[in-house]
Amino acid sequence: MSQVSMIDTDTLSDYLTRHVDGFCGPISLEKFAGGQSNPTFKVIAGSGTYVLRRQPPGKLLKSAHAVDREYRVLKALAHSDVPVAKVYHLCEDTSVLGSMFYLMEYCDGVIYWNAELKEISSNKRRAAIYDEMNKTLVALHSVDIDAVGLGDYGRKEAYYERQLARWTKQYRASEMEQLPPMDALISWLEANMPPDDGRVALVHGDYRLDNMMFTTESDKIIAVLDWELSTLGHPFADLAYQCMQLRMPQGMGSIDGLLGKDRASLGIPSEEEYIAQYCRRMGIEKIDHWTFYLAFSFFRLAAIVQGVAKRAAQGNASNENASEVGTFAGELAKMALAIIEQE
Repeated sequence: MSQVSMIDTDTLSDYLTRHVDGFCGPISLEKFAGGQSNPTFKVIAGSGTYVLRRQPPGKLLKSAHAVDREYRVLKALAHSDVPVAKVYHLCEDTSVLGSMFYLMEYCDGVIYWNAELKEISSNKRRAAIYDEMNKTLVALHSVDIDAVGLGDYGRKEAYYERQLARWTKQYRASEMEQLPPMDALISWLEANMPPDDGRVALVHGDYRLDNMMFTTESDKIIAVLDWELSTLGHPFADLAYQCMQLRMPQGMGSIDGLLGKDRASLGIPSEEEYIAQYCRRMGIEKIDHWTFYLAFSFFRLAAIVQGVAKRAAQGNASNENASEVGTFAGELAKMALAIIEQE
C-alpha cells in the first residue's frame, strides 16, 4: 500500500477545513520524491496548494521524527533573515492520520540534488549558489535565539558531548550487525572531544544543498527545508556537515559529493575558501579542531542512515530506496577514519 493511499483524504480535508483559515476541499495528495525520514506530501485543495509533513507510521525511536519541533522553528523564523516556508497548523492528534503532522505553504522553486550542480551550465551561477548557501548559513547562526522565542529550544552547553552520546545511543538502537569502523570512530571521537568554547546558535542539523529551495529565476534561496534535526548547538556543526558532503563520492543517492572533482573548473569554492568566507561573514579568525568536527559529521550521518536501514527492515521507511541508503553506514565511518589518519 502506498503512503498516499494510507491517508483518508476526506478525513484530512474535513480536519484542515476546520482548523486552517481559508482552507477548503476537495483535496488530492502527491508524495514528494526524496527524504528518508518524515514523509512529505503535496496537498492540492480547492483553496490552493500546500505541503503536509508527517511522522512516518509505525514504532519510532524516542525523539526521532519530531515534526512538532520543525513546526515550532519554522514559525519562529518567519520574520528572520532565514528564508523558510510559512506554516499554517500543527496537528498533534494522532487519531486524524495515525501520526502527528503539520501543514505549510507550497513554495514554487527548484531543488538541486547533486553537489556538482550538473543542471547548471554557468560557473558564475554555480559560484553564486554556493555563496548563497554560505550567506544563509551565516544568517541562521546569527539569529537571536531569545528574541525569536527559541531560547529553550535545546540545551546550550556541551553540545558535542551530548550529541555524541545521543547518536551513539541511537546508532546502537538501530544496529543490525557490528561495524568495526563505527566502533573505532566512536572511540576516537570520545577520546578527542574538544573543550566547549561556549558558542551557541540555532543549528539546522541537515544543512546541505538538497535541503535548499532556490527561485527558478535567480540563485536566491526561498526556503530552507527539513528542520527535523534542528536544535540549539555549536554553529560549526552545520558548516562541517555541509563540507563533509562535499568530500563524499558520487553514487550515494541524494548525498552525492565532490570527491575527485576539480572544483575550480566548476566554479565551486574549495573547502578552505568556503570556510574562509563563512569566517569572514561571522567575524571570526579561524576554526580549530576541524578534523573532529568533520569526523563527527560523518559519524552522525552514519548513525542516521543506520536508522534508515532499520526502518527499512521493519517496513516503515519513508523512501523506497531506504534499504540501499542504509548500507552506507560502514562506508561513512571508513571515510571519517581516513580523514583522521590523513589530517
